[in-house]
Amino acid sequence: METKANYVLIGAFTIIVTLFLLLFALWAAKYSSEKSWQNYAVIFNEPVTGLSEGSAVQYNGISIGTVQSLRLAPDDPRRVFAQLRVQADTPIKTDTRAKMSITGITGSPIIQLTGGSPGAPLLVEADNREIPVIETEPSALQNIADTANRLVARLDQVLSEDNVENVAKTLQNIESMTGAIADQREDLRALIANARRSSEQLEATLATTRGAMESLDRELVDKLPGLVSRLESTLANLDATADNANGILSENRAAIGSFANDGLAQLGPTLGELRGLVRDLRRISDRLDSNPTRYLLGRDAPKEFDPE
Repeated sequence: METKANYVLIGAFTIIVTLFLLLFALWAAKYSSEKSWQNYAVIFNEPVTGLSEGSAVQYNGISIGTVQSLRLAPDDPRRVFAQLRVQADTPIKTDTRAKMSITGITGSPIIQLTGGSPGAPLLVEADNREIPVIETEPSALQNIADTANRLVARLDQVLSEDNVENVAKTLQNIESMTGAIADQREDLRALIANARRSSEQLEATLATTRGAMESLDRELVDKLPGLVSRLESTLANLDATADNANGILSENRAAIGSFANDGLAQLGPTLGELRGLVRDLRRISDRLDSNPTRYLLGRDAPKEFDPE
């Protein structure tokens, strides 16, 4: 009996120790697993169409985790709260940004992390909240959607009833104009022919003018040496005349100086006497005009006989 009791105790002890070791291994695995991952939150201010739980999270094109959960923000349903589970050693900085992206033209949407300068601190150290929040930026998908919406709105405005009616009227006017032009086809043909003849005449006139200018240029070139030689001769004569004038002035400088000093001094009284002589001559002329007999004979002119 004692032998069987020892076997039962040994078996029970072995089972308890095995269960304890198994539970410890599970706890250690879970602890190490939790230590190798870090949770982050991303709040989108745009629709996240196509994004779902389990979607990939990439940092500059490298997969670093997955989307754990998606839900609407309780205080603002226009915002979407996404919880990410990424590798704990991923250097997510305070200037790292998250945005929606796709893995190819037909790929599924993912969350793409970009940015993160070397000097920026880690987000887990700077954000004291339980789950650090990564800031977002508008995605290319949202920009394309917004642009498409604006284009559709503008297209609706362009294709309004009033604009369609105006376009129809414009087309009718163009059709009427083309019909009127077709009716004036002969006149247009004549106008084009006249324009062609005018162009030919203008070309002939330009050719004649060009020939005249070339002939004038040739004549001017031929006569230019003679003109230059005559001009040089004239300039030489002028230089000689100037030299002669300078010589005459040099030779008669004393006489000219004497005239300027003495002659000009006597010229004033002479002009005064000449002025008096002219005045006396004018007085004599006036007397001769008024009564020449009395002035010449010293008596009055005989009176004419007047019969009674």
